[in-house]
Amino acid sequence: MDAIKLLQKYIAPDTELYHIVYTHSRFVADKAMALAEKHPELPIDLVFLQEAALIHDIGVFRTDAPKIQCFGTYPYICHGYLGRELVEKEGFPRHALVCERHTGTGLNLAEISKKDLPLPHRDLSPVSLEEQLICFADKFFSKSRLYEEDSVSTVRSRLEKYGSEGLKRFDAWCNFFL
Repeated sequence: MDAIKLLQKYIAPDTELYHIVYTHSRFVADKAMALAEKHPELPIDLVFLQEAALIHDIGVFRTDAPKIQCFGTYPYICHGYLGRELVEKEGFPRHALVCERHTGTGLNLAEISKKDLPLPHRDLSPVSLEEQLICFADKFFSKSRLYEEDSVSTVRSRLEKYGSEGLKRFDAWCNFFL
């Protein structure tokens, strides 16, 4: 898979949105790779990790998030499953799952139902090591502050407002990957 070519198929490379998505995704990919390299004992597919990290946000262009140059019609929270749909159609089902499962720290069906989120009613939690690494690495980088990496305490503070489930997952990843 040529992740950059796929990203450019959906987001024009000469746009501010492409710059934002690519830069953010590059930072996420680099952090995920660095964390993976700290754990040679784990069976992590590094090629897949790199590719999937670079396209994890491919669905954002279909959302309404003007601050990051997205002028679509869907709520931003939908970008994961929208990305899954695109990437599955391209023939990459494993990569597509990363797109769908990276939102927040993953969302289970109970959370989606309880909060009445505009998402498919299924478990959207990261499962594979690669999915978890990308989801974890993604929490440290904002698309609105492209060149800044957040600290663990900043990420924890941001996650607290969404409830204890996501914070528990994040803390478990800190203990496992850091």
